[in-house]
Amino acid sequence: MNVNQASSTGTERRPAIAALLSLILPGLGQAWQGNLARGGGVFAVVTSALATTVWYGHPTWYIIPAALWMWNVWDCLRMPSGAPAWAAAILWLSMAYGIGWQVTEINLSALVQNGERAASILQPMLRPDFIIKRQNRTQYSVRVQVPCSPNPPRAQSTINGVTITASPDCVVVGENILVTARGLRPNFPTEVTWVTPTGGVIMLGENNAKMLTLNSDEQGNLTVMFPVPTGIQASEEFVQDYRIALTQVETLPGYELSPNGKYILQGIYETLALALLATALGAVLALPLSFLAARNLMGSNPITYSIYVLTRTFLNIFRSIEALILAIIFVIIVGLGPFPGMLALTIHTTAALGKLYSEVIEGIDPGPIEAVRATGATWAQTVRYAVIPQIIPSFTALTIYRWDINVRSSTIIGFVGGGGIGFFLWQWILLGDYRAVSASFITIAVVVIIMDFFSAQLRVQLH
Repeated sequence: MNVNQASSTGTERRPAIAALLSLILPGLGQAWQGNLARGGGVFAVVTSALATTVWYGHPTWYIIPAALWMWNVWDCLRMPSGAPAWAAAILWLSMAYGIGWQVTEINLSALVQNGERAASILQPMLRPDFIIKRQNRTQYSVRVQVPCSPNPPRAQSTINGVTITASPDCVVVGENILVTARGLRPNFPTEVTWVTPTGGVIMLGENNAKMLTLNSDEQGNLTVMFPVPTGIQASEEFVQDYRIALTQVETLPGYELSPNGKYILQGIYETLALALLATALGAVLALPLSFLAARNLMGSNPITYSIYVLTRTFLNIFRSIEALILAIIFVIIVGLGPFPGMLALTIHTTAALGKLYSEVIEGIDPGPIEAVRATGATWAQTVRYAVIPQIIPSFTALTIYRWDINVRSSTIIGFVGGGGIGFFLWQWILLGDYRAVSASFITIAVVVIIMDFFSAQLRVQLH
């Protein structure tokens, strides 16, 4: 009777002791009661919440780890059933999302407050610059010195019956210059621009931000006066020849690629070629590595197992480095262009495909391997007759899928000078040409959708 009473008293004290232990260290009481998995989970939940709030440093958020600590004690008191896990989950997620919201500085009101700025970006994007109506552009120009040399040439030119004269013959920055033209197409809009020695075009309307467009008169004459743009580089000791260009654009029936549209096609071609070449080279390099990284082929003795470990380590290291980082390094080494982008994608593709190929090899049916080995076949013969026939369909599907990934990746690589359409896209963003940006987005999306469709169909046929 006394023994039973003592046993009953010890049982009643057990939850209290467990609760005290968990009050000292979260999860310790659960572990003391024999539930090691629950104790480890409770410890991870409470300590991760505490570590996050300590890192963030805002006193208000300490309420969450304190509440989780109390939940941990409550959980001990309610063992073996324990406290509701959803309560701890709600507390932990509240902490994670709440601190995450503040850390990422989410400010939804900024979208409303900067609505005018957003409209200035989105409105041009509704008119993508890819095709335009066919045009016949006729340009005439006259050379003007900035600043004056000792004997400046006459600022006059005659091209195809059109005579353009600038007065004075040489100017300094900010000085007014008078331009007259004779023989232009009558009653026709004419764009007036300032052209730098390198071919750059400076608009002359309203703070050099808009195109200056005037109509020629009934006789084809035009007269205009404007100040020399203040943004040009001019030195009193270094004389340069600039040009004043008059351009008349005639709209013809039909449509054609715009200048930016041609750049987009060039960029998308570079992107596809870059991705295709990187995928092909990466697949060729990954193929032998994948056999060395397959445990079922390399785990038979200590020497081959060591090769397996080294190969796996190599693949994991290079797979963990983002292709964008590799592209930046290669741009520094070999310069701008598609070549550094191709090198970066090739290395990342080799590591990624090597890992995927090896997992395919590890997942094949071991029966044929054992049968071939039983005949006394060498390692190479085992691979040739028992492994390769099983892996060809999966290898082909993974390679096609990787090309799909590389097309998207090469777009981002272009942002750091790795070539392709991403390079042009970055330039247009810097210049604020959002019509070209929009056309690039649409082109990239269409190409990716088409590739995804055909690659999916091909993977279905292979399986």
